[in-house]
Amino acid sequence: MGISLSSRPAQVIDLEAMRQRHKAKQRLIRLAPELDGLEMVYQLASDPDAYYGMPILAWGLREDGDVVGLVPWMEALTPCHRLDDPEQGCFIGYRDPETEELLESAPPHKAMELEHAAAYFDYEETHEVTLIQQLPDTLGTHALCIDETEGPWQLKQVFGWRLYSDGNIEALLADESLVESTPILPGDSCLYPARSRHRLIYFFQRRIANRIREQDPTTLEALALMVIPHEPMEHR
Repeated sequence: MGISLSSRPAQVIDLEAMRQRHKAKQRLIRLAPELDGLEMVYQLASDPDAYYGMPILAWGLREDGDVVGLVPWMEALTPCHRLDDPEQGCFIGYRDPETEELLESAPPHKAMELEHAAAYFDYEETHEVTLIQQLPDTLGTHALCIDETEGPWQLKQVFGWRLYSDGNIEALLADESLVESTPILPGDSCLYPARSRHRLIYFFQRRIANRIREQDPTTLEALALMVIPHEPMEHR
């Protein structure tokens, strides 16, 4: 039995262009700080009967309209739903510690806040990457920094976060030699984007950072295995 052929010309599908459009729709266009203590809930394969909570730093509005929670995780300020590693953590949902309610998506009041803010601050697109927004760090986040050249690592406090027009988010660290006044605030001239000076960066909560600073043997051993297995474990 013959097969009828369409008279329409065949279409060439540009898969790379489709991937780029999909990626652009996931670009973050606005941030809102989390100030009410909401948490990300995650689970570890090593302890399947337990659930862990981590404070959310901020909420982000993507170009496709989705709102995602953001936490300093490993090497970036990461959307919670991207945590999908049995060893490091699998995202379960969001939790309100006051009501004990578990949420599958961002709370409506945060989505509304972000949508209204994005509509108000409607920046014109440019070919150059521009600064869109700055937020202070409210969690006491610290960054473990490894420089381009071989040498000791540094543990530095994160003072803020910058959102750029391409959707990238950079942590702000302080150059201690340029500090003119304290407390250090996000607009101060002593601050610099972390990746502009450091080859590798890993983020930690304040509690873990204090253990690293105190050279807790168990923490240092876990750190060496987890993030810098090929780097010398000296410190400044």
